[in-house]
Amino acid sequence: MAKFGIISDTHFATDDKSKLYSKLLNQLEETFKDVDEIIHAGDVCESFFLDDLENIAPVRCVRGESDTIPGLETFINFEVGKYTLGIIHKKPENTEDFFKEHSIHILIYGHTHQPLIKGTPYNTLLINPGSPTKPIAPLPKKGFDQPIARPSVITLKIDNDNILSTFLINLNL
Repeated sequence: MAKFGIISDTHFATDDKSKLYSKLLNQLEETFKDVDEIIHAGDVCESFFLDDLENIAPVRCVRGESDTIPGLETFINFEVGKYTLGIIHKKPENTEDFFKEHSIHILIYGHTHQPLIKGTPYNTLLINPGSPTKPIAPLPKKGFDQPIARPSVITLKIDNDNILSTFLINLNL
């Protein structure tokens, strides 16, 4: 079994260490307290935030267009149980070809600042945790109330029988 805390688009620079920063870290300590690993899908900006996340759990991170952290890759993939997970900052335009090219079952990405957990017609899963610091509301849907931008992260659990469970968690920032 493996459990992941998934976060993206935090956009923290050195001069951003504020009450929001401390409040976010406190909520992440609680939200991610039992995860095996934290996945950051890019746009961290500076490494001090990754260092603080490492105090909660080990971190995998990819490079976003705002990152100044040396050594980050633009794409990472790894296996958990029978699944291959991929992490990238910006979702490729042709996800079906990308999934086939990299033999991925789950793609974790960021960039949009809008949370998403969505299956595809080609039997793969897209996960975007949104942003805890600069959320953008999802597009409105006919028949529903106007969406609200909420700070968010996601957890993903893969159990010993390879059953997935994933949850969107709205933070109180």
